Amino acid sequence: MRAIERVDEQVELTDPSGIRASPLSNEDLAPVPLARRTWTTYNYAALWMGIAHGIPTYYLSSGLIDLGMSWYQAVMTIALGNVIVLVPILLNSHGGAKYGIPYPVLSRAAFGTLGANVPALLRALSACGWFGIQTWVGGEAVYTLTGAFAGDSWIHAGEVAGHPKTLWLSFALFWLLQIALIVRGVESIRRFENWSAPLVLVVAAFLLVWTAVRAGGLGPLAAAPSRLGWGTDFWVLFAPSLMGMIAYFATMSVNIADFTRFARGQREQVVGQALGLPITMTLFSTIGALTTSATVAVYGQAVWDPIDLVSRFSNPFVVLFALLCVVVATVAVNVAANTVGPAYDFSNVLPRYVSFRTGGIIAGVVGVLMQPWRLLSSPELYIFTWLGVTGAFLGAIAGILTADYWLLRRRVLDLEGLYTRGGPYEYAQGFNWRPLATLAVVVLLALGGAYSENGEGPFPAEGYVPFLKPLFDYNWAVAFLGGIALHTAFSRLFPVRARRPAAREGERVAG
Repeated sequence: MRAIERVDEQVELTDPSGIRASPLSNEDLAPVPLARRTWTTYNYAALWMGIAHGIPTYYLSSGLIDLGMSWYQAVMTIALGNVIVLVPILLNSHGGAKYGIPYPVLSRAAFGTLGANVPALLRALSACGWFGIQTWVGGEAVYTLTGAFAGDSWIHAGEVAGHPKTLWLSFALFWLLQIALIVRGVESIRRFENWSAPLVLVVAAFLLVWTAVRAGGLGPLAAAPSRLGWGTDFWVLFAPSLMGMIAYFATMSVNIADFTRFARGQREQVVGQALGLPITMTLFSTIGALTTSATVAVYGQAVWDPIDLVSRFSNPFVVLFALLCVVVATVAVNVAANTVGPAYDFSNVLPRYVSFRTGGIIAGVVGVLMQPWRLLSSPELYIFTWLGVTGAFLGAIAGILTADYWLLRRRVLDLEGLYTRGGPYEYAQGFNWRPLATLAVVVLLALGGAYSENGEGPFPAEGYVPFLKPLFDYNWAVAFLGGIALHTAFSRLFPVRARRPAAREGERVAG
């Protein structure tokens, strides 16, 4: 039967036995049956509230202020970045919601049944790095929380590799807490997100009110002009900062199908995400910037870290409540944004041997090996190196997927063919060279101009391509738009001898 184009169209195979028997499938990678697509508008809004209300989000505004922006310039940059990144997020959500498939399976249409492992693993490595960063932040919260009651013997324990032994212990405990949640599966993550999402916002609002009252106002930073003004210095910083803000959620713009595959319909996922991401990110960043401003009047210096700020309270019960909320919310961010995706990605490499749970554990281990404490050591390293490099790779993948699904295939996929060797997405031994070549070219364009002036900054001064520097300043945009243009061009100049299928016999369409 032919699929009818409707806003909430969803496709299901009436006989999925062929997919279940495929070596490219397992219980976690197979299409979600219509009966199990239960996520509502609130579930998606809560998902983004949980992801946005994390401590690294707080660091974004404080980091930009530290680099010279005023609080309103920082918030403007963050808000604009999140409106922009919402576009590829919604574009790459549709296929997951329509067919009930995760990101690595969706990417087989463009990259091939085996070639899809390339973008899957690139996205997985990025998420592993984020998992490590969030776990380090959560470990700091556990360390501070315990120190409020255990005293100096805990806080000033002997150091190992530049950090107290008790901080490393807290990091390990926080890691185990998250792994336990991953082992329980995706549905437990959804339930956890529903009630944990507002917690950090409550704590952040409390910190803002408390510091503002103590300061007799929002403090000198709120009224202080930008150190950069609105001239050339600001715009030089604005471009890479905006790309960094977009790159902050570049992972989700690629693998959002991992979540929208559970949607009741397209409307639920579109409305929930459109409400959940830009509004909550802007609100939380504003609270972080204004709270930091007020700390100058209270402490005589800007306190950028909310965990540090909470630890300065004299009432141990206030410290306990605030930091417990931080711990819970950090788990919510990390498990949703940084383990669901790589769990599916690692499972896609060896479907018969790596389940969702096993993939999540692998992601947790790799995240530690990427040494997150080093990635957080400076704003330049965090915003420009980490966010810039990952943003270029993920922007290219997001662009390729957008072009393939919307422009080349017009939202029509062969669902069973995505799980079939020798089928419509086999290309050359499972690999499609067109998106792979596109990925290589646009990443070179986006990162070839990475540079460091006078030996300062995150990149070495030697080895970069000077005429590509302007492209590096807009690395995510170059990668995303370049991915769309080049993949479309390659695919039309060198067409594949494969049909663009209508819905197959045996597929059911629900609206």
